[in-house]
Amino acid sequence: MWEGLVEVYTGDGKGKTTCAFGLALRALGRGKKVIIFQFIKSISSPSGEVIALKKAFPELEIIPGGMGRFIIGEPTEEDLSLAKDLYNRILLTVSSDKYDMVIADEIFPAYRAGLISLEEVIELINKKSAGTELVLTGRGAPEEIIRLAHLVTEMKKIKHPYEQGIKARIGIEY
Repeated sequence: MWEGLVEVYTGDGKGKTTCAFGLALRALGRGKKVIIFQFIKSISSPSGEVIALKKAFPELEIIPGGMGRFIIGEPTEEDLSLAKDLYNRILLTVSSDKYDMVIADEIFPAYRAGLISLEEVIELINKKSAGTELVLTGRGAPEEIIRLAHLVTEMKKIKHPYEQGIKARIGIEY
């Protein structure tokens, strides 16, 4: 059995979710059991990587838990309820020893939007079973989480097509 670590992928650059999904691919290729939870992202409009992974690995569980939109201002009751349900599922899963890798995608934007608390994110880390790799993604990882993690990678934006008026493209950005 491996020792499960805590990995954080954060920053204002592109590639955090893509990196986490790459880790999932690697683990699946080695026969590991992986589950992906996605804060904010919607079940009704899955991204290209979700579609591809589900086709290639039908046994992979990908659980979205959001309305599929940015939260500006106060979150709605529905936003809060979806996030709370997703958080509770992640907590049960990460502490169960059932999975080799648990990915909590966009957890930091969920925290910054007030959908979950810093204490809840820390609880996931503290209650993680010894053999589970916990991967946390999203812009704005708090310093407290960075200190607790074993690996932290910051994706840094240098230039982005959005700044040139180019909108997100299907199959590239989502």
